[in-house]
Amino acid sequence: MAVATTAPPTERALILGGRPVQTGDLLEVRRPYDDTVAAVVHRATPEIAEQAVQLAVDTFHNVTRAIPAHRRAELLHRLADLVEANRERLIAEDIDETGKLRSEAHGEIDRTVATLHCAAEEALRIPGEILTLDAVPTGVDRTGRVQRFPIGPILGITPFNFPLLLAAHKLGPAFAAGNSIVIKPASKTPLTTLSLAALAREAGFPDGSVSVLPMAGAQAEALVRDDRFKVVTFTGSAEVGWGIKANAGLKRVTLELGGNGALIVHNDADINAVAARIPFGGFLYSGQNCISVQRVYVHRDVHDDFVNAVLPLLDDLKPGDPNDLDTTLCPMIDADAVIRIMSWLDEAQAAGATIVTGGSADGPFIEPTIVANADNGMKIVRDEVFGPVIAVIAYDSIDEAIDLVNDSDYGLQAGIFTNDIRIIERAYRDIEVGGLIVNDTNRWRVDHMPYGGVKRSGFGREGLKYAIEEMTEPKLLVVNLEDN
Repeated sequence: MAVATTAPPTERALILGGRPVQTGDLLEVRRPYDDTVAAVVHRATPEIAEQAVQLAVDTFHNVTRAIPAHRRAELLHRLADLVEANRERLIAEDIDETGKLRSEAHGEIDRTVATLHCAAEEALRIPGEILTLDAVPTGVDRTGRVQRFPIGPILGITPFNFPLLLAAHKLGPAFAAGNSIVIKPASKTPLTTLSLAALAREAGFPDGSVSVLPMAGAQAEALVRDDRFKVVTFTGSAEVGWGIKANAGLKRVTLELGGNGALIVHNDADINAVAARIPFGGFLYSGQNCISVQRVYVHRDVHDDFVNAVLPLLDDLKPGDPNDLDTTLCPMIDADAVIRIMSWLDEAQAAGATIVTGGSADGPFIEPTIVANADNGMKIVRDEVFGPVIAVIAYDSIDEAIDLVNDSDYGLQAGIFTNDIRIIERAYRDIEVGGLIVNDTNRWRVDHMPYGGVKRSGFGREGLKYAIEEMTEPKLLVVNLEDN
């Protein structure tokens, strides 16, 4: 049964320092499900971009860095409440621009609200430190402390898959720390980010503190190079992210760049319990998530049992209109994604892989796909699929499994199912990732935990407390208490 939704505005202004601005340079935002136009958005001109940067600079120096912690927290809590109050409108926009299922869009709203509330709480506990300077004789009669100060204007660049949540992961810690921010959303999905900025103004955020600038990637390069920004925080592809780091100059850069999520299933695991988590781990939002399960290394003793337990669960994943409550599989973001993934599957089959189930495309949908007889040299294992494809590979020893996981250019998050504490500790020590999830898939995440990767998967950490550390500067104060 289709659910009626509030139609998004047909035309959306960009947000310049909290205020809507129209430029006349229009960008179409198309629905992934049927490729119809959901809205048109005004793109930033170079002149508007320059105004946004200077507003961010002026507002930081004159306003945001002096806002007391209780007030920053109050405004972030108010913004979270406004997101909740506008849930249905934001869900409609999210579905229109991303193609998410209604249940998935509800989940994004839930996580966004929680992220902003957490940012508010972290604004009240940005840490400092008292130093014991008299630990050495020359430090006698001197006191020392370290306090974290806001670093300056932040540039946030967000991807298409979670446009509201990931904008909140940039805006929340930036403002909690006392910084201003300019956000460049993905061109395919700017609607909910624009709404978040408009709600920030309604919540009482100071003029000039938040801008959202839809623009082409080439124009964003100029912002990355602009030394008036003190931090660039980027979520997206590894290729773009490392290019940003190379072009960012002396400013700090935080990169969350995705990966090819690996999961180990050892022979002591409850196979039915593991299989029950695979639809969530690998096929939520059709796998368009940087920690989606992509590689599953299963002990040879339970390999066939695992595959046989997973297959019936995939029958429940049905494509359709994301607004229909009966739909359980959403479309890919665009036709290019479908073409790329299908070509990778063709290459894998030509190299000896076997499609156990799925492997076909119908318009914007790719069937949930399980691949056997794959190896780490195939693109569907080596690179980031970002789609509903899982390769299942047998192993004989836990050392072999760990080596297979590490045989990758990526290292964001991994998962392992086992009840052997010795294996857990070995995996925690030896697997080269930013986080290890035990007895759940690598897809599991809550938004206040440290989140980021190693190798090509990124640089620095998100998660509110950890992002605030990236967006503040520790400063030392030493006071000589001797009579002068």
